[in-house]
Amino acid sequence: MTASRKKSREIVEAGLARRRRKEATFRATGMLATAVGVIFLGVFFATLIVQGASAFKQTFIKLDVVMSESVLAPDGELDLAYADFDGLVRNALRRDFPNVSGRGERRELYRLVSVAAGYELRDLVAGDPSLLGSTVEIWVPAASNVDMLIKGNIDPSIDESLRPISDAQVAWVESLQRSDRLETRFNTALFTNGDSREPELAGIRGALMGSFYMLIVTVALAFPIGVAAAIYLEEFAPRSRWSDLIEVNINNLAAVPSIVFGLLGLAVFINWMALPRSAPLVGGLVLSLLTLPVIIIASRAAIQSVPPSIREAALGLGASKMQVVFHHVLPLALPGMLTGTIIGMSRALGESAPLLMIGMVAFIVDVPGSFTDPATALPVQVYLWADSPERAFAERTSAAIIVLLGFLLMMNLAAVIIRKRMERKW
Repeated sequence: MTASRKKSREIVEAGLARRRRKEATFRATGMLATAVGVIFLGVFFATLIVQGASAFKQTFIKLDVVMSESVLAPDGELDLAYADFDGLVRNALRRDFPNVSGRGERRELYRLVSVAAGYELRDLVAGDPSLLGSTVEIWVPAASNVDMLIKGNIDPSIDESLRPISDAQVAWVESLQRSDRLETRFNTALFTNGDSREPELAGIRGALMGSFYMLIVTVALAFPIGVAAAIYLEEFAPRSRWSDLIEVNINNLAAVPSIVFGLLGLAVFINWMALPRSAPLVGGLVLSLLTLPVIIIASRAAIQSVPPSIREAALGLGASKMQVVFHHVLPLALPGMLTGTIIGMSRALGESAPLLMIGMVAFIVDVPGSFTDPATALPVQVYLWADSPERAFAERTSAAIIVLLGFLLMMNLAAVIIRKRMERKW
């Protein structure tokens, strides 16, 4: 009997040892998987920040511009539309580098500054016409290649044929640095300008406004329709084959690739309804279809989380079915509904595939001012810049991704805060 007990004890201890080894292996595997995920995430964010941080700064060149009347107003009358402000910029550069001669060298010299220099001078004179005939000290944006050189993204030590900036231009930039005529400032143009062919002038304001208008349309349509559908399906719809079929289709729609909704929007809203192409209105309608299943599922889950005792107590006090739902169930389920809506909006904000199908991939310079103006969205802007060969657009792509991730982080943080503050525990 003793030997039998000893043997049974050895069997139990051996089984416990195996269980402990399996638990330790499982924990180690989980910790390893978590560590690998954190490492990859850290590498992604570090690479993104390193590449995109420089886009938030811009190089400027100081010029002493003589507002010559003979250049701006040769006939004695100033016409801002036809005045040669670019000629004033070129004259200022030639005065700073009097030894530059020859047409080719002068063209290289003029390429040190951005094409925006002339427009800034025009705006300056338009705001104060008394500047005509005086000498103005102005800081103008440097060209993208000069900006990349100052930021260290172009190596001046490599062969001249392998870089987009010549030895002469490098020497002129070094001369400007020595004379304190070169300065790096915060790149406000990134947030105030629309898209541009020139990297130093390209900004995300147009894409931000396009995304803003689209999200307004999406929230205005998807939230009330999604909540109403969830309330009906969960509280009022009779259990039948039709309701089961609707539930299955809603769950399936939540997993449909987003580009399918883009094709649907192209066929219905543009080809059939003839709505304006590449407009935030159409983009918002498409994103509403995309987020509607997510909002319905989240709202139904929030309604199901309300304890049955709440309904029973209200019915016991004489409340009608409508009063029970709208006076008791809906207020308690609202935090979960809002959380699901914000998460759905976050998904909509990061979508680009359906917007490409409705033409929002077009090159849009002007900032949209309404729901029907041509526009693009922030994810599409990232796609457009990522396809550009210039090195300056690469850093702006990373900067736009940082801004997009910042908005997504704020939206998800808002969802967590709303849920924490409004949720009730029973």
